[in-house]
Amino acid sequence: MSVLLARGIEKSWGDRLILKGCDLDVPERGRVALVGTNGSGKSTLLQILTGTVEADSGRIHRGGTLALLSQMPELAGPTVADALAHAVGWHASLVSDYEDALAEDRLDEAAALQDRLDNVGWSLEHKVEAVAHRIGCPPAEASVSALSGGEKRRVALAATLLQQPDLLVLDEPTNHLDAEAVEWLQDYLQGYRGAVLLVTHDRYLLEAVADTIVEIDHGVTVSYDGSYADYLVARAERDARLSRDNDRKLAMIRREAAWASRSPAARSTKQKARLQRLDALRESFEKRTERSFSLDFRVGVPKGRTLLEVHGLTKGYDGRTLFSGVDLVLRPGERLGIVGPNGAGKTTLLRTLLGTVDPDAGEMVRASRLTTGLLDQGRTGLKPDDTVIEAAGDGNDQVKLGEDWIRVESFLGRFAFERTMFDQPVSKLSGGERARLLLARLLLRGAELLVLDEPTNDLDLLTLRVLEEALLGFDGAVLIVTHDRAFLDRVCTGVLGFDGSGGVRQYADRLQYQRETELARRQTEAPVEAPPKPPSPQSRQRNRDRLSWKERQEVEALPVRIEELEEEQSRLEETLADPETYATRGEEVAGLNRRLAELTAEVEALYARWEALSERDA
Repeated sequence: MSVLLARGIEKSWGDRLILKGCDLDVPERGRVALVGTNGSGKSTLLQILTGTVEADSGRIHRGGTLALLSQMPELAGPTVADALAHAVGWHASLVSDYEDALAEDRLDEAAALQDRLDNVGWSLEHKVEAVAHRIGCPPAEASVSALSGGEKRRVALAATLLQQPDLLVLDEPTNHLDAEAVEWLQDYLQGYRGAVLLVTHDRYLLEAVADTIVEIDHGVTVSYDGSYADYLVARAERDARLSRDNDRKLAMIRREAAWASRSPAARSTKQKARLQRLDALRESFEKRTERSFSLDFRVGVPKGRTLLEVHGLTKGYDGRTLFSGVDLVLRPGERLGIVGPNGAGKTTLLRTLLGTVDPDAGEMVRASRLTTGLLDQGRTGLKPDDTVIEAAGDGNDQVKLGEDWIRVESFLGRFAFERTMFDQPVSKLSGGERARLLLARLLLRGAELLVLDEPTNDLDLLTLRVLEEALLGFDGAVLIVTHDRAFLDRVCTGVLGFDGSGGVRQYADRLQYQRETELARRQTEAPVEAPPKPPSPQSRQRNRDRLSWKERQEVEALPVRIEELEEEQSRLEETLADPETYATRGEEVAGLNRRLAELTAEVEALYARWEALSERDA
């Protein structure tokens, strides 16, 4: 049975046809990931599937409740606590319905509601606190209006998970999460009882969670069974088949074009069908042309040159030390990842290294005439009212790429921008398209030191791979703040890790940082268990009403079962106390002793269970 079924979904924005007939099927407990290039319509399709945007045509069947985490979420209530309380409003309604059914003697309905409450828990207070803590939400009393974009996203993610719908729909859920929170989210989604539909650039998350990959390719959906790695193989095989088909189609086009050009007189009414077939072949070939591009940041940096050297760098705000005693030497070919909890000071360190923020202490030496290029987390540097072509060329018709001057239109074409987008305002671009445009501008600057703050946010998988390849071949140095685990593992030659308390150390890789951080946490967090509080008369009264029908039957059956086991226990004890047993059945003595130990443990467990249930039923 499907919790979500869509057929023939079409959607246009203005004169641009985004979705051309998309199909999607999410089964119960399915794990479906939606992939595609930036601007292919992933977020649009999610909005249509969840009912926040109306499709131009198509049909959708929703077989259960769903909750959407959008890229621009809106939070309910003036504070974080209000937003999270609104997310679990369904639970308060469930408790209220149970109490009403019980008061009105609708016992069958009350029993069904009680079973649901037994499954989800009678109180969600601890669950709300746990989810908010693991995701890194701001304090409960924090005002929603004062939250940053990243903080709002984290609160919205917590609220979406707490709704516990039949289908979780998540659009880039790992954005603005630190590495620890991403690990927790991955485990949570793997064990989630409902279905999951997600868009994410986190390839480790895709590989661990998804069992189906659905790609939006030129406005239509193509489904691949299996994980992300399975998808890559199947997609490559499909591309190879399409390439062969395109080669055959191109040969046919050439033959048709040759005929059409040399036989004008043959273009009579009876030949119109043949010319129409020529147009269809051309269109088919163009549709299957893969949008791709490449990046090359190399600027000819001499090897062995020290680009940046830092000793004892320290910075803090309002009496809080963000980092202290940072030592760093950065040379060409080094790619340093900067990791740590949200709010630890990673972005502040980048600004300090760039010279836009003064350190409180320490020494910093930059190479003479060092050129730097920055891609910041806010994706600044673009004017919203500029068109794409104006933003790429700064108003010029041509740009200088290396030693050559090329037209801006050709330059944009290298970055997979279609001509229909050239006159589109920057404000209308998706987050990934804005990032791609900024990467194109960064390429023109020819920097020796690249500083990238969360570069993978909103990037599609194609752009992500292109950026990785460009950085691996870059002859300068790179500083990267990112929580993308796969990106760190593949690109970075070392890791600078924040511990969240002002300490910063250099590690060989992310895994070493993760292991040592986890070890330090275990050593400092000695578990302290609070003694159980005795139940109050009021809680005993509530617990009495919460005994399910199955538990009542269990209470009634336990004495009989205990009596049977005690009788067997007595017989065994008599047998083992008889010397004749050892004389005639010596080979069975070990097994009889094991069975006696099992019976003793089982009887004790059943007594404990009976006492616990009886107390609630008292």
